[in-house]
Amino acid sequence: MYLATSLVARSCATSLSRCTAGSTRPLSAALTKSFLPTCLQTRRSSHSPMGTPSANPRKKVTIGTLRSLHKRGEPITMITAHDFPSAHVADAAGMDMILVGDSLAMVALGMEDTSEVILEEMLLHCRSVARATKAAFTVGDLPMGSYEIAPAQALETAIRFIKEGRVQSIKLEGGKEMAPTIERITTAGIPVLGHVGLTPQRQNALGGFRVQGKTSLGATKVLEDALAVQEAGCFAVVLEAVPAEVAAVVTQKLDIPTIGIGAGNGCSGQVLVQVDMTGNFPPGRFLPKFVKKYGDVWTESLRAIETYRDEVKSRQYPAPEHTYPIQREELESFVKAANKVI
Repeated sequence: MYLATSLVARSCATSLSRCTAGSTRPLSAALTKSFLPTCLQTRRSSHSPMGTPSANPRKKVTIGTLRSLHKRGEPITMITAHDFPSAHVADAAGMDMILVGDSLAMVALGMEDTSEVILEEMLLHCRSVARATKAAFTVGDLPMGSYEIAPAQALETAIRFIKEGRVQSIKLEGGKEMAPTIERITTAGIPVLGHVGLTPQRQNALGGFRVQGKTSLGATKVLEDALAVQEAGCFAVVLEAVPAEVAAVVTQKLDIPTIGIGAGNGCSGQVLVQVDMTGNFPPGRFLPKFVKKYGDVWTESLRAIETYRDEVKSRQYPAPEHTYPIQREELESFVKAANKVI
């Protein structure tokens, strides 16, 4: 850092000496002193870095942190993110966990459902999220087709998520049938977040996005699946689209946290898709019953962009304060030179 600052300062000093070359009146000491800080602070790029460090950085959330929250009975907060900006704001907002969910297939890539997204696309988005996440515990969602064939395939995919995606854990869907796969991954030292109840990647086999556990037999299956993934080594499990009462019982029976989505507030924590809960979508889009819209990002973005459009059309933007100055004599010299151009 010191070396970089010194080099910039040296460059600024060189620029200052060039500015005063040929002048019969050297710049005052005060002006010289004020020039260097200004030079160091001025940016001419059209883009500023998004990753500005937080003024009050949080302590990194780990598996141990999540276990402590669960032990104290403090709800665990989790939200999805699919790129640097969405992860940056989620981390700044104090989320305990950030999930790079395969829901990005629909909310970020415009696909019809999660089954379309491929491994390389998930890894790309995981890396983007990981660059922004400084405190939250990150989870990467294994996409359909990348882990179901055999435990060895799943382990290979999980390793890629950790090494290439730079996340700290992975999530996969399935209950008892996925226990051997989960055990293979956790034995290799990779934390696994389970996912039972409604498993969107299997929605065709489930007859659509239907609530699970609405009968005694169905609720028992949800419990058995949750116990199985716990036994296989999952550090937590997502319960999706399950009656609140059923989810509460399952949570009581487990030693690991449950993260609910459409499963009531009896779970150990909650997760929502960020695009859904911030209202970053056009009017009329269908939302599941469990989604609460906490904002209206779409309307605010639409208003801002429409205003920008109107100001460009009317030449209100850019105003003088948005432009860079040029000394009068330099401008006059340029105009004379330009007039000579045929």
